[in-house]
Amino acid sequence: MLLLLTLMLATPLFAQMGERKDFTITAAEREQAIKGTIAKLNENYVYPDVARKMGEAVAARAAKGEYASITTAKALAEKLTADLREVSKDKHIHLSYQEAGIPDDTPDTGSEDTTSAEERSYMARVNFGFEKVERMRGNVGYIDIRGFVPPAMGGETATAAMSFVANTDALIIDLRQNGGGTPGMIAYVLSYLFDEPVHVNDIYTRTTDETRQWWTAASVAGLRYGGKKPVYVLTSSRTFSGGEELAYDVKNLKRATLIGETTGGGAHPVRPFKVSAHFAIGVPFARAISPVTKTNWEGVGVTPDISVPADSALDKAYRMAIENLRDTTKDAERKAALQRLLDQKG
Repeated sequence: MLLLLTLMLATPLFAQMGERKDFTITAAEREQAIKGTIAKLNENYVYPDVARKMGEAVAARAAKGEYASITTAKALAEKLTADLREVSKDKHIHLSYQEAGIPDDTPDTGSEDTTSAEERSYMARVNFGFEKVERMRGNVGYIDIRGFVPPAMGGETATAAMSFVANTDALIIDLRQNGGGTPGMIAYVLSYLFDEPVHVNDIYTRTTDETRQWWTAASVAGLRYGGKKPVYVLTSSRTFSGGEELAYDVKNLKRATLIGETTGGGAHPVRPFKVSAHFAIGVPFARAISPVTKTNWEGVGVTPDISVPADSALDKAYRMAIENLRDTTKDAERKAALQRLLDQKG
C-alpha cells in the first residue's frame, strides 16, 4: 500500500511499535539491525547516492564501535534514526522496534486500497482523519483534518464533511495538526475545491522508475465547494508530509491563502521495511514533484502567504474571511451584520 507514514496516521506496524516498551538486545541482534538497515536503504531509498552515503556513515560508526555499548532496542532505534537523518536531512526516516517480532514485508501493489481489518479499525477510531467540521458565524466553513486515509475507507466521511460546508461563503481548512497520509485522499479533498480536473501532484518511485500523476476528479459525490469561493489553509511547523502536499498544491495553484507557520519539510512517501527480527525502518522510496514548480517541499517546508504563530492562525483566517465577505457583498444588511461580527472580535 502506498502510504505517507506520518506522526498521526502511521501504518499499524509503526503505530503499534511506537508505543511498545523497551527491551534488551544482544550484540548479534544489534549487528543484524544495522546491516539490515543499510541494505534496505540501498535497495529502496529514493536517492541512491544519499542511501550510499547513509550506509557508509553508519558502517563507519559501527567500525569505530559507536554502537557497541547500545544494549536496548529503544537506544539503537533512536541512535540509528539520528545518524541517518544527520546525513540525509530526511525527517521521514525512522527506525522502530517491537519485541514480539516484525511482520515480513508485504509487496507494494501500488494500491492505496489494500488494508487490513486492523488498519480499518484504527482509521475509523480517528474518524478517518476528520477531527471537526463547523459552520462558523458569518457563514464561514471550518474543517480540521488531522490526516489523509485512502478514499476507499475515508471517502464517505470526506464527502460528508465537504458537503456540510458546501453552502458557506468562505472555507477554512485547518492542517496545523496534520501529519500526512495518502495522496489519493488529498486529490479527493481537492476535487471539491476545483470546478474542473486539475493536475495537482506527481510521485516518482525509484524502484520502478515510474511517475504517477494525481488529478482532481471531474465529478464528486455530494456537493462541490467550487473554484470561486475563498479558501484559507492553516499551517504550523507540525504540518507534515501529506498535510504539506495539500498546502503546497493549493498555494501553487493559487486556490487558497496559506496562513500560519512554515511546515515541517517532508515530501517523500514512505514504506516500512523489516530489517531484522525486531526492527523495521520507514524508507522514503519516492518523491513528490509539483507540476507547477517541478520540485517539492522536502527539507524546506511550505511557506505561508501570511506568517503568524500557529495558535493565532485561525483567528487571523476567520477575520480575513469576514473582512473579505463584508467588502464584496452588495447586501447592505449583510455588510452591516459582518461588520458587527468584526467589532465583536475586536
